[in-house]
Amino acid sequence: MTIEWEAGRLDSELDGVGFATLAVRAGQRRTPEAEHSEALFPTSSYVFRSAADAAARFSGEMPGNVYSRYTNPTVRIFEERIAALEGAEQAVAASSGMAAILALVMSLCSAGDHVLVSRSVFGSTISLFDKYFKRFGVEVDYPQLSDLDSWAAACKPNTKLFFVESPSNPLAELVDIAALAELAHASGALLAVDNCFCTPALQKPLTLGADIVVHSATKYIDGQGRCLGGVVAGKSKLMQEVVGFLRTAGPTLSPFNAWVFLKGLETLQVRMRAHCASAQAIAEWLEQQPGVERVYYAGLSSHPQYELAKRQQKAFGAVVSFEVKGGKEGAWRFIDATRMISITANLGDTKTTIAHPATTSHGRLTPEARAAAGIRDSLIRVAVGLEEIEDIKADLALGLAAL
Repeated sequence: MTIEWEAGRLDSELDGVGFATLAVRAGQRRTPEAEHSEALFPTSSYVFRSAADAAARFSGEMPGNVYSRYTNPTVRIFEERIAALEGAEQAVAASSGMAAILALVMSLCSAGDHVLVSRSVFGSTISLFDKYFKRFGVEVDYPQLSDLDSWAAACKPNTKLFFVESPSNPLAELVDIAALAELAHASGALLAVDNCFCTPALQKPLTLGADIVVHSATKYIDGQGRCLGGVVAGKSKLMQEVVGFLRTAGPTLSPFNAWVFLKGLETLQVRMRAHCASAQAIAEWLEQQPGVERVYYAGLSSHPQYELAKRQQKAFGAVVSFEVKGGKEGAWRFIDATRMISITANLGDTKTTIAHPATTSHGRLTPEARAAAGIRDSLIRVAVGLEEIEDIKADLALGLAAL
């Protein structure tokens, strides 16, 4: 059936709208079917009008879809929505958060370049830099995240990139992003910030001076533990380099996962508000428990960077980490005593999760590297979900009783 169109508006006009509206509508261009929800395009290739049309698209002379490894309408909507939310010129999606970091470094760094990576990043990120990028001639050093003097001291003439997580996983350590960006730029380097824990609903590193933002979309962007994905966002000149790597190497996001993430973004702001409120209550409660030796949450006035967190974040996130008495044995007893909370290393889910970082997310690091990152055997990480707060407390109380 051929659809005949009358003049009229199909797409939303979004000039000047707020964050929640962009999270629901940005990037969508409706097809002639006039679908209300974003369309899912599970296709590997596209049909060209002629041989000349195909040649023009492959060469880049004409815009349009070429092959879903690097051009897909559903993925494009997701990329444009993330760019709108982060305030970026362009975003590029990848198959996972780690693939996003891989694409970033492989596209912007070369053998002989020097990269500074916070020692407080996710364990797999350290492994990627230490075991693989070094193998291809990239020099890597690991300054302390919050100590700007250590970053300045570690800079070299060939320093190309600063890479940080802020807040860090799992200790909620922060860096003054604006000050670090100024230092990076004075050194001729770019600053990339992993914004996974905050999402653009709570923090926008690009507005603070960062050049690049990285996400594991698997976490809070999805929000329900369904799909793997990642995304890099920044200026178009930089992102075109990332596109080139993804086009050639292929760690790209599937259209289905992009569609799921679009649905997750629609509720991002309301979910993050609920996560943060519950996490704040859990952190304050844990500080009062006799079996808990220390709580790591930037929303606590006891956190050394509480004032910084208030300045550069809208709220404090959903991840609460804490040390218990009894070392590794005590931490394992605590975790095993819970009955509702999910024992899994993932986070960002509606379901509360609990993990022992020293033997899971940071388990591949050497004991010395774990110690440098502050990952002690007594440490437990809880990613607070959306269950009733009293039910989460009751389950954690079973862990406390096991101590």
